[in-house]
Amino acid sequence: MMRSDFCVFILTHGRADNVLTARTLKKEGYTGRTYFVIDDQDEQADRYRENFGAENVLVFDKAKWAARVDTMENRGKMNGVVFARNAVWEIARKVGVKYFCVLDDDYKQFCFRWRNGEKLDWADCSDLDSVFSAMADFLIASGADTVAMAQAGDFVGGIGSTAAGHPLLRKAMNVFFFRADRSCSFVGMTNEDVNMYVLANLRGRLILTLTSVMIVQMVTQTNSGGLTDIYLQDGTYVKSFYSVMCAPSCVKISMLHGGTKDTAQHWRIHHHVKWNNCAPKILSEKWRKRGKRARG
Repeated sequence: MMRSDFCVFILTHGRADNVLTARTLKKEGYTGRTYFVIDDQDEQADRYRENFGAENVLVFDKAKWAARVDTMENRGKMNGVVFARNAVWEIARKVGVKYFCVLDDDYKQFCFRWRNGEKLDWADCSDLDSVFSAMADFLIASGADTVAMAQAGDFVGGIGSTAAGHPLLRKAMNVFFFRADRSCSFVGMTNEDVNMYVLANLRGRLILTLTSVMIVQMVTQTNSGGLTDIYLQDGTYVKSFYSVMCAPSCVKISMLHGGTKDTAQHWRIHHHVKWNNCAPKILSEKWRKRGKRARG
């Protein structure tokens, strides 16, 4: 049984008949409250209500949030998820939860990852109630502003990947666990999750990803609706450059391996974060000086 002070928000747009995440949650054992967050400009609003129940579909005023959010551009476009990401705290207070998880609508799988000798193993989650409860408990105990799950891409390189060698990362993308009384600010029309964790780290806030749990999502730009249109229109250079504008001291444009050899997606433009310039170091307690302070 899932804790009663918690819920899941699935941010979705134009995919009323294809909310893959909802099916995955049910398949992998989540029984708690789930709400589908759409904007008031979504032409499929009635279809969402028909499919998931009117009481489970929550609509926010997109124009109101567009006036509040810094999109870091002047084109006046509104086809981004950044507005929904900022609206969820107001929505959480309305539904009366203390903790919540924010998901995109295109997740195929939640799974565990661990090192087994010289390889990485994985297993499907079959009790997401326990996993989500544990994530909420860790959010509370750690004092973090958000705790996230790793992505499949974090493990590119297998046993030699950064995620495979570290139980915690200082980033947060896709799966966010939040407290209703502690908000984070998302900016930029796209790459808003990277913009959030880069700026938050620079300001000394604690952002964490647990690498023992992972989500698998649809390949970017292959699923109609959602953010696919804006990604196809602007390309990954523009997407990544929002983060450069946010923090030029620690983010640059780079190249990322995005597919198998001899394919069009072999390399793609992506952001690269220089973590030594971004996140304060967290030192082990063993280095704390416990003697009397020297008097000057």
